[in-house]
Amino acid sequence: MTEHTNRQFSLDLEHTRSLFLEMGGLVETMVHDGTEVLVTGDLSLVERVREREREVNRLEVEIDERIGNLIARNQPTASDLRFLLAVSKMLTDMERCGDEAEKIAKVGRRLHETEGRYIPAVELRHIRDFVVGMIRQSLDSFAREDPILAAQVVRRDKEVDKEWKAALRHIITYMIEDPRTITRSIDLIFIARSLERIGDHAKNMAERVIYMVRGDDVRHTGVKATERAARGEPFEEENEA
Repeated sequence: MTEHTNRQFSLDLEHTRSLFLEMGGLVETMVHDGTEVLVTGDLSLVERVREREREVNRLEVEIDERIGNLIARNQPTASDLRFLLAVSKMLTDMERCGDEAEKIAKVGRRLHETEGRYIPAVELRHIRDFVVGMIRQSLDSFAREDPILAAQVVRRDKEVDKEWKAALRHIITYMIEDPRTITRSIDLIFIARSLERIGDHAKNMAERVIYMVRGDDVRHTGVKATERAARGEPFEEENEA
């Protein structure tokens, strides 16, 4: 490629990076606001989440189209190709986080319109804070090209799994003690599950950052192997409980 073409390609890559970070910021806010509908009963947040979801969908299409054009026109290799492939995969996870946030907001609205506030919702806010932090860390690791930070996200996913199981036990206990709460408790289980899935998507994105920077595919290899790969050390797939 000529110097001019190289310069333009670099600008295009940077713009793609900026668009993805913009999309991530919207999703992070959606997850926070979606859960706030449940905790505070502020139903005005539902429409705000839906508006952001439409913007997230628009950005997904735009970024995906840009990636296809950049690959076709420039035939990138090595790190540039890994960057584009990583963003392409991360787009799907980010968009699905937005979908889950919208579902949470809708269920939260239904709970407040039909049953009123549910006390254990504070527990779900705690899970929310965990997964919002994971999304933020994934975005930071992407922006900084920091595989060590990305590996921390992968490890944090185990904590989210523990929080999800604890919330599930709490909600089931609440149902047993008062069968009148079964319907709304099922809705809360649905919300908790959505939050756990958001954590999974954040972990997937962090794994893609490690691939982008190190060139190692760490999916399904275990946390310790992922951390070794992030440090640039040889790693092998391991069996972890």
